[in-house]
Amino acid sequence: MLRSPEIVKREIESGKAMFLAGDEDILKTLPRGNWIAGTIPYFMDRAGGTVASDKIDVTELPHPAALQFIRWYGETELAEISANTPDPGFTFLILPAASRAHLEYAQHAPDYPDIFLKPIVGWISGVLLDDLGTKTPKAVNGKTGEFSDAKGIAMHCTLPAGKTASIGIINMFVPGAGDVIAFESEGFTVDECLVNGEKTNLAEYLLSKKIDTQLPLVADCAGTMVNVSFQSVDEKAKRVSLYAPVFKGVQYKVAAPVGDYVREFSNRLENEKITPVFSCNCILNFLYSKLEGKKTGAFFGPITFGEIAYQLLNQTLVYLEIK
Repeated sequence: MLRSPEIVKREIESGKAMFLAGDEDILKTLPRGNWIAGTIPYFMDRAGGTVASDKIDVTELPHPAALQFIRWYGETELAEISANTPDPGFTFLILPAASRAHLEYAQHAPDYPDIFLKPIVGWISGVLLDDLGTKTPKAVNGKTGEFSDAKGIAMHCTLPAGKTASIGIINMFVPGAGDVIAFESEGFTVDECLVNGEKTNLAEYLLSKKIDTQLPLVADCAGTMVNVSFQSVDEKAKRVSLYAPVFKGVQYKVAAPVGDYVREFSNRLENEKITPVFSCNCILNFLYSKLEGKKTGAFFGPITFGEIAYQLLNQTLVYLEIK
């Protein structure tokens, strides 16, 4: 939850291990200690969604977890992350948006050894949207005070015997009733695709069908709905840019519309007993569903440029429980 920098400084100096999120300038004022951070000024707080450059979002390392070690991960080292995750335990990971580490993890994490057997949770750091192009998202190593817009930062955490880290997601989107879309190549930019088996230019298809690109592509992956969000549609170049990669062999559909996000979110949780020790939600949900000033139950944390629940996700709330 959001705290003043003065309070956060005292907590760092007391030796607490923490995951932090905040504006780059305010993170630079913090002393060194047992923390990692990512840059972002958007948050879900007790009072609701907010934009704040003068406060820091704090998640204390939840009891009974213990910090094992903090380390940087460049693009060539990320495949080691599963092997470095304690068992029992979990890894908290922050990657700067649009960095080579972000792109590497997005495209290749599903192929890392044991990636779905070791709990890895986290988010993609960002900046104020007005600052895109003038500032770069960063990850921060609180142990050393180093900021990086190229590498990811991870805190590896242990748990005692009998305790388990459980990662969950809440995705309000389901596949719509429209066409089946598949891809013959993978990546963040798409020219051609297969629509119901027929080769089609994706940009032309989206424009001709007047598809609402605030709705993501959704794939049903063994019962889990995974989103790929649209970044832009270039009509002239006939190219579509995405916030996450599409994969070969996966069938996607444009999502069905979500009416009132907060109401449907509350309905989804009505019969579920979730006690999150960390959560994050996507900047696209914040913008498109107008979450500023609105509440999403007991889910507080950064509003991010992407979410990590083992692999990269979009337009999804991710949370961590200790059971």
